[in-house]
Amino acid sequence: MKKEDKIQIIDSLTEQINASNHFYLTDTSGMDAVATSALRRACFGKQIKMVVVKNTLLRNALEKAEVECDDLAGILKGATSLMLSDVGNAPAKLIKEFSKNNDKPTLKGAFVEGAVYLGAGELDLLASIKSKEELIGDIIAALQSPIQKVISALENGKGEEVAEEVVSE
Repeated sequence: MKKEDKIQIIDSLTEQINASNHFYLTDTSGMDAVATSALRRACFGKQIKMVVVKNTLLRNALEKAEVECDDLAGILKGATSLMLSDVGNAPAKLIKEFSKNNDKPTLKGAFVEGAVYLGAGELDLLASIKSKEELIGDIIAALQSPIQKVISALENGKGEEVAEEVVSE
């Protein structure tokens, strides 16, 4: 590969990493063509971009990136796939779901919301992290609960008693 091509790939990877708040590094070695194709389709369905890249090129892109993820350079051994997503827990959920029927991919490391996670042991933690949309939904549900109690009580004719009870909570 020519040096100009390598520089272009590194610059492209750096842009993608900077544009994404979340990325995962996975081990996809030993996956056959059928499993790899199924993984790529699953990634596409979840709006996750998957890129198989040489470790040296990825290491250089991580060094140039604007994110603080120096710890990830040490895990770049063997076949590495980069998964980029706008939703922090989507790749973790996909890896967890996909690995039920397959041995791979396995999590090498991840950069999610400014934090670095290393090793496959972090997969359950990453999958349980709530996305921004899920957190907003929880907040809205919590805010609507007292209002719904008041409306329900008013409709049932117990308005004053229940309204005072809700307000005192």
